Amino acid sequence: MAEIQQKGGDSGKGGKQRAKKMSTKIDMTPMVDLAFLLLTFFMLTTTFAKPNVMQLTMPVKDKNLTDEEQTKIKASQAVTIILGPENKVFYYFGLNEPNDKSVPQPEVKTTDFSANGIRQILLARQKQEPEPIILIMPLSGKAVPEDKQSKYKNMVDILDEMNITNQKKYALVDIPAKDVDLLKKLNLI
Repeated sequence: MAEIQQKGGDSGKGGKQRAKKMSTKIDMTPMVDLAFLLLTFFMLTTTFAKPNVMQLTMPVKDKNLTDEEQTKIKASQAVTIILGPENKVFYYFGLNEPNDKSVPQPEVKTTDFSANGIRQILLARQKQEPEPIILIMPLSGKAVPEDKQSKYKNMVDILDEMNITNQKKYALVDIPAKDVDLLKKLNLI
């Protein structure tokens, strides 16, 4: 701790004795030890970055249901979003039914993930149709070339947009061949 050093005695002169001056030297080692212990303690007990978690509710898949018993989507409620290459988003309202000649081919439009992009489209559709059902289709699979596939970041971005725009019903589905053919026919991929 603190140490007091004494200088050796008398100057050799007779007469009055002076009071001895003591010099002090403070040992800083215990304080440095304590500082490093506290620093280590706070580093080990602190969380540097909290993981970002998104709540995603998935329906239970019942294997006993046939295609007729599964819930069908009305074309008037459907919004199909296809995640494309280079952060592009292709979308159309309704369903793509190329075998049904009474249903016209959907008008595919292109946008992006900016605040004026897909977010504004979803909000506008929500005003027109109170409970739209959004079908999210990442562009992937064997039918799509590697350089034309969507990125994982795009899927996370579109799920963020679903939360931001407060969408109640949306589904992440595999892209059917009919939609890939539609995009190829329109030269979008």
